[in-house]
Amino acid sequence: MAYRNGECVGVTGRAASLALIALCQVAGLALWFSASAAVPGLIESGRLEARAASLLTTAVQLGFVAGTLLSAILGLADRYDPRRLFAACAVAGALANGAILLTEIGDRPSLFLRFLTGMALAGVYPVGMKLAAGWAERNMGLLIGGLVGALTLGSALPHLFNYLGGLEWRTAIAGASLSALLAAAGILLAGLGPRHQSASAFRPAEAFLLLRQRAILLANAGYLGHMWELYAMWAWIGAFLAFVLGRHGDPAAAAGLAAASTFLVMASGALGAVLAGLLADRVGRTLVTIWAMAISGSCALVIGPVAELGVVALLLVAILWGITVIADSAQFSAAIAELAPARLTGSMLTLQTCLGFLLTVATIQLMPLAIELLTWRYAFSVLAIGPFLGVLAMWRLRLRPEAVRIAGGRR
Repeated sequence: MAYRNGECVGVTGRAASLALIALCQVAGLALWFSASAAVPGLIESGRLEARAASLLTTAVQLGFVAGTLLSAILGLADRYDPRRLFAACAVAGALANGAILLTEIGDRPSLFLRFLTGMALAGVYPVGMKLAAGWAERNMGLLIGGLVGALTLGSALPHLFNYLGGLEWRTAIAGASLSALLAAAGILLAGLGPRHQSASAFRPAEAFLLLRQRAILLANAGYLGHMWELYAMWAWIGAFLAFVLGRHGDPAAAAGLAAASTFLVMASGALGAVLAGLLADRVGRTLVTIWAMAISGSCALVIGPVAELGVVALLLVAILWGITVIADSAQFSAAIAELAPARLTGSMLTLQTCLGFLLTVATIQLMPLAIELLTWRYAFSVLAIGPFLGVLAMWRLRLRPEAVRIAGGRR
């Protein structure tokens, strides 16, 4: 531990700091799906309708967009120590999330609290990425991939809390809030890396103007195709597994198996994010994103019909989907950072994030309608539209001359 002027400035080693940042990301981001983890049981018990359940996740997405924009406009990550900003937002998120225990889940107060939780998360996930970037060397793809892996594990944690708590929905929410409080304490011990610097100011007008550049437009199109699928899959895979497994055995046992399986499916994405980061630095970002979206989109198409082949086949496809649905996520941010002028990188990444999370609102709300019209057998097929369009966008980007700036010329 290092001290300056009598004040603790955190651990000094690169490996120790990165490990601590990643652990705090996992713990803090448990807030994201804390309410959604309770959805399958609440739907099965008749306490919550599918449309109301989708609003619990949608509220977080909207809160995150609002929080990201507010933080960027006010320059919060530049004006304050990012560790203290992370800690303050983690505490605020824990309090907002924990207050849901005092409401009837699914009603307006609980939705507002989920919105506030999303706003708080804007000071956790992006700020954690900024802290990690301060320790970056040449392996940017792997580093960002590891942080996205932390996001994935954090998002999956509430399903584990739900399983360990005997499917009591309050356990998932309380566990996530406690986890975020631990993250707030832990992040204060992390050190600032030698490359730590102020992010560029948010310039919306210039960022929108830069979108006209073909290469950046295609990179963002690929990202939007990825986001069309990702959060809707994460929000609804638990309810799907609970429905299918409930037809294959005792409903009570099936509910527990569904919660554990959902955690496994989502958590497996951490492996995908790290492996994709490692590959992207070696074989190219566009290739990695193309293959990841092609596989995940195919899983979205077939997982409904595959469910009729049995539990083993279902879980194998679900895990493959969990690995590939998030594998490419970090690489879109890395590509924008490489394609955009340095002075506008912060603005471009803020704009990319906001557009992506706004799109997730539409797809999360679309799923209940798809389930009603197409049944669970084909409902997830609507999510395949995004990744397949994303494949086309990234293939076209790969063919453009500007692509030589991506991943050191590996595209």
